Parts: sequence; C-alpha cells; structure tokens
Amino acid sequence: MNLQQRLHNHLTQIVRDRDPFLATAGHFFVQQYIHAELSQWGKVNIHEFQVRGQTFQNLILNLPCLNKASKREPPPILIGAHYDTVPGTPGADDNATGISVLLELAKAFTSQPAKHPIQLVAFDLEEYGFTGKDGIAVGSGASAYADLLRQQQQPLRLMISLEMLGYSDPTPGSQRYPSPLERFYPNRGDFIALIGNLPVIPDLINLSQNMRQVGVPSEWLPVPNRGKIVPQTRQSDHAPFWDRGYRAMMVTDTAMLRNPHYHKPSDRLETLNLDFLTGVCRGLIQGIKQL
Repeated sequence: MNLQQRLHNHLTQIVRDRDPFLATAGHFFVQQYIHAELSQWGKVNIHEFQVRGQTFQNLILNLPCLNKASKREPPPILIGAHYDTVPGTPGADDNATGISVLLELAKAFTSQPAKHPIQLVAFDLEEYGFTGKDGIAVGSGASAYADLLRQQQQPLRLMISLEMLGYSDPTPGSQRYPSPLERFYPNRGDFIALIGNLPVIPDLINLSQNMRQVGVPSEWLPVPNRGKIVPQTRQSDHAPFWDRGYRAMMVTDTAMLRNPHYHKPSDRLETLNLDFLTGVCRGLIQGIKQL
C-alpha cells in the first residue's frame, strides 16, 4: 500500500463529527484509532489535563534519534496535530489531514530515524483554546502540554504544528491574506505555508525547499512578537509554544484564508486534494530528516 492510500485510509476513519463535548462517541472513536495506530511503533504515553471540570488526553509517542549510542541525546523535535473539531463538522481538512500525516510520520521515523529524537503528539481541545488577558494561549491540550514541558525545563529543537494540510485551489484569487501580505505572496491557493517565529527562519527555508523538491509549492513567513501583529498566524497549537519561549512553526494550507469549508459541515473527505496532501507528507519526512 502506498503513502497516498495509507493517508486515505486514515482519513476514512478520522473524518467524522468529533467535538469533545457534543460528539463524544466520534471523539472517543478517533482517540482510540490514533492510540492504536501509534501503538504499532512504540509505547503511547497519555498526558491528561483538565478543562471545565473534565479530563482530556494528549497522546504522545517518542521515537529515538539516529545515533542512539550518543552519551548526550539532542533535544527532540515535537510534531503535533489536533484531533478535535468544532461542533457539526466532520473536520476532513481541520484537522484529519494533520492527524493522518502525523500517523505516517510515526511510520517513517520508526523505519528511518531522524538526527533528533521525534516526539509525536496528538493534541485535544485545540478548537477550545483561547488567549488570556496576558496574551498567553491557554485552555487547549497544546497549552497544557507546553506548560508541562516548561515546568520540567524540557528543551525542544523545534515544535511543528500540522494544521490543515489537504486543501488546494489553483484558481486565481482563491488565496486571501491579512493586509498587506497579499502584496508579497501568490493569489492562487495551491501552496503549503510555513509560519514560524524568528529563531526558526533557517528551518522555514529548509522545509520550504524540501516541499518544492517533492513538487509542492511552498511559501514561508517569519513573524515577530509571538504573531501578535498578524493574529491569524496564531490560530493553532504552535502559539502556546511561542508564548512559552519555544522555537515553533505551523505547517498549513492557510485554513479560512483559502478553504471555503472551514468549520462547516461541508469539510468532507471529497473536498481534499490527496495528491497535494501526499506531497506535503513526503516533503515533511524529507525535510525533518535534515534538521
């Protein structure tokens, strides 16, 4: 079975209503599917956190680096994707695509380890996170986990958030931007975007080049001041890591700035471009190995 077929198989299991409060059966099913898929490659650790008096789970798989015999292991690359949806949407692009790629990264980096340890995290409650009065992202699985890492003084080589990876539209004018970015980037929504804080500029360039090498158009955007100048750049699980001082980036098809099905019942499997999604997955595997 090739990569595109495996991604399609994951999507058929994950694409369903899975809001953690209003579609609990679908949410539980997808949570268990992710756990079973990741368990093929190692022990899955569960990070529990509480929101609104309920307990939720982030699912974590740690994969060793290439040189396991080294006395001092380098800091890990954390790659995360959220598995929850907003009410009433099956969430094909948002974010079944990100989770499907996450599951394939587990397979890829088990068979061919990277230079750094890889920590794969399926985050819950991304859709319910918010920015507090102090400007810090809170209330999500990613913010709870970033708090834990900070408390443990755990360094990261890089955090990568996979946020909507499967929608493309080559029609002129299909891509929108917060002003004035439209002056500098293409107006066709057929590229993958890489958005990071300033310390990750070399990584943005590296990953963008690898995307292009596998045939996926790619654009990158560095943002200062934790993305506050362009609030749309904060809308995923990387923002809590920016807020806590980590090097982090988001990989995205730009969500509502391109995809007309964003947060709607029409965000379904048949709206996705699986060739595009497969290329993004290949580019990530190739690029992350070089970090």
